[in-house]
Amino acid sequence: MFFLDAREVALKIISEVLNNNAYANLALAREINRSKLNDQDRRFITELVYGTIKAKATLDWMISFYINRPIDKIAPVILNILRLGMYQMFFLSKIPVSAACNQAVELTKKYGHLGTVKFVNAVLRNAGRTPEKIVYPDKQKQIVKFLALTYFHPEWLVARWVKRLGAEATEELCRINNVTPLLCLRTNTLKNTREELLVILESEGFIAEPSQWTPEGIVCQHSPALSTLKSLREGLFQIQDESSMLVAHVLGPLPGEFIIDTCAAPGGKSTHIGALMQNKGRILSIDIHEHKLALIQESAQRLGVSIIETSLLDARAIGSLYRGQADRVLVDAPCSGLGVLRRKADSRWRKEKSMLEELPILQKAILHSAADCVKVGGVLVYSTCTTEPEENQAVVESFLQDRQDFELQKTGSFLPALGSNADMVQLWPHIDHVDGFFITRLKRVNIGE
Repeated sequence: MFFLDAREVALKIISEVLNNNAYANLALAREINRSKLNDQDRRFITELVYGTIKAKATLDWMISFYINRPIDKIAPVILNILRLGMYQMFFLSKIPVSAACNQAVELTKKYGHLGTVKFVNAVLRNAGRTPEKIVYPDKQKQIVKFLALTYFHPEWLVARWVKRLGAEATEELCRINNVTPLLCLRTNTLKNTREELLVILESEGFIAEPSQWTPEGIVCQHSPALSTLKSLREGLFQIQDESSMLVAHVLGPLPGEFIIDTCAAPGGKSTHIGALMQNKGRILSIDIHEHKLALIQESAQRLGVSIIETSLLDARAIGSLYRGQADRVLVDAPCSGLGVLRRKADSRWRKEKSMLEELPILQKAILHSAADCVKVGGVLVYSTCTTEPEENQAVVESFLQDRQDFELQKTGSFLPALGSNADMVQLWPHIDHVDGFFITRLKRVNIGE
């Protein structure tokens, strides 16, 4: 019953995500915590859920070779059973084709009727017997469609990247977006050093090594279940990707300063700023969502950062409230998140091309408001977790055209380890092996009109 039970839990989660717009990570965590499953079950369910959701468009395309009706005419739960079965048959080498078919049929008996049982059985048996029916587009003639189907990405996004980066780089980027990233931790330097933490982590079962990007960073090749760790409960570290850790270093906060973090939830950068300030000074962490402020407060308390104040504010209004008061201001702006697709299986299917027209309007408004808070001689940092120039370079260039009281600093020179001469820093998963991140540092040089 193990495999059937696991597949049924996976089916329930997949349906919640694809049919009810639930977030995959939250739905998975909820169901796994609710079900009495062992570690093997949980790993299997996680693979089924994330893999099936990630490959959704490709699975639908594959299924279309074995049916004589439009995909959207299949009942949602039955389509999800087919997706789940096809994923196991074609992308999980350790699952026998017969097992994938049989368990899909058993699921259909529970969630369908006799006709759908026969339909699912026929489709999957046919696919198992004649996989050669599936013919991928020619890579030379249809490169965009080939990459989109092969690497599970939306066609509109692949087309953008091919035009901008070229086919070879786009293929590598899409490939790396399907590789589960290693867990990264930020040492809480208020409580221990990285060297001390590495010793503690080893005793708890980690296989880890120092990050090459940041002095606090740790990259984990293997980690035990985080919920069981005393070191996490005691606030010895924060889970945070290496590229995200770079932002606070580029901001360069000093003890005793007044810092504003304008889009602060869930608090990773705010607490990092607090550690760099040695917990001396004042940090105002704002967010537009009240429930997210609690996440900042919880992290600050666990990590022992007592200088953070949280406030429910729209970042577009911050300038009128704190005009010219802050030593440094961080704008980690709301963005498309196209630099972190590897972290969330469902996120690639939630993205739309229109976001790249709509989000820069919001990003510019926040940046202008935040700029008004900066003292003369103070620092303004703009960052995103996206790779797209409309949200990154174009926003900063537009800002600088409008604001003669700010100048662009050589952002790359403020990176703590692997510095560069870049005026604006753009990191890529397939090149830098970290999350896709954009960071720019600006300095206020005089008082504007």
